[in-house]
Amino acid sequence: MWFWLVGAIIAEVTGTIALRFSEGFSRLGPSVVVVLGYGVAFFSLSQALVRGMPVGVAYGVWAAIGVTLVALIGAIFLGESLTVIQIGGIALVIGGVLALELGAAHA
Repeated sequence: MWFWLVGAIIAEVTGTIALRFSEGFSRLGPSVVVVLGYGVAFFSLSQALVRGMPVGVAYGVWAAIGVTLVALIGAIFLGESLTVIQIGGIALVIGGVLALELGAAHA
């Protein structure tokens, strides 16, 4: 099930970065990547859920890692900035997801 969740994260991040380059869906190539990326992401997420991953954990991990990767890719490769407050926010999101995961392991 983790294989499917990792696939969902990679596909969603790919789609989101392509969205940046689609220029409002006016460029065909990146627009196709956006649609395919999100389609594969939701399909892969559904496969993780079907295989028994709790929805709160799956969505939380997917969202937290996705947000973190998109922010880092934006800062490293696309010239976008990250403030200390934004970095702190990302850390809080990751901490919240870890709490969800640890709580699910003890339920």
